[in-house]
Amino acid sequence: MTGPPVWVPFEVPELPTGVRVEVVPEPAAAVSADEVEGYVLPYRFEPRDLDVLDRMPRLRFVQSLTAGTEHLEGRIPAGVALCSGRGIHSSSTAELAMTLILASLRGVPDFIRAQDRGEWIHGFRPALADKQVLIVGYGDIGEALERRLVAFEADVVRVARRARPGVHAVGELSDLLPAADVVVLLVPLTEETRHLVDAEFLARMKLGALLVNVARGGLVDTAALATALQESRVTAALDVTDPEPLPPDHPLWRAPGVLISPHVGGPSSAFRPRAERLIRDQLRRFAAGDPLANQVSG
Repeated sequence: MTGPPVWVPFEVPELPTGVRVEVVPEPAAAVSADEVEGYVLPYRFEPRDLDVLDRMPRLRFVQSLTAGTEHLEGRIPAGVALCSGRGIHSSSTAELAMTLILASLRGVPDFIRAQDRGEWIHGFRPALADKQVLIVGYGDIGEALERRLVAFEADVVRVARRARPGVHAVGELSDLLPAADVVVLLVPLTEETRHLVDAEFLARMKLGALLVNVARGGLVDTAALATALQESRVTAALDVTDPEPLPPDHPLWRAPGVLISPHVGGPSSAFRPRAERLIRDQLRRFAAGDPLANQVSG
């Protein structure tokens, strides 16, 4: 295939005809980029991998393999379409959210520590069944999470930026929080959502409720959460933190009632086939001149 290339970070089987694809796993080391019209970013890219954008005068679109694109703001040239990886991480992130919810409610961290001590601990633990779970950010991942929650006999309440049938608006959160047993954060990080979970938000939560963050650390005021944890007003399960990575001496590591995983919602065996599926569809659209999927700017 001749013509301007599209860079992809790994081999993708069954690509559509009509587009020239080059596998470029290390974009920063590439010698020439002046003919590139499409650029699929590596999932875990370095800042220098974005510097190559300055050497792409013919670039027409950038495809991110992450659901959020706030880390790309200000880095994409004017007129270039930026597309998110919406849908790639839905299964994996929903699965991790379920893992964190169940592990926290059923006391799995306590069992692991007791196992290390050779200690048999027994007691009553809350179940997910019959709990009300408030999903804050009801998009693709939220839908995937709801399907799993329903199988566990949980009652799901949905919240999105704007109200629609069956979904509450984010402005209703204050009234919804007191009834929720579990609050799951799935919203993108923006200026509007930064520190969405502050001292007031935490004070509105039901006493002993579980806060689960599998979105972005900046959604939560870490100091306010640490205080609420120390006072045993809430518990938390966090795949993302602010700061991130969490420094070894950070007090959040030792706060009571918190379970922390190291931002692993996306990287799982579910990632690659879904990423390949999105890239194939996007390249088919590009070759046909059709609108690109998941376009967020440009």
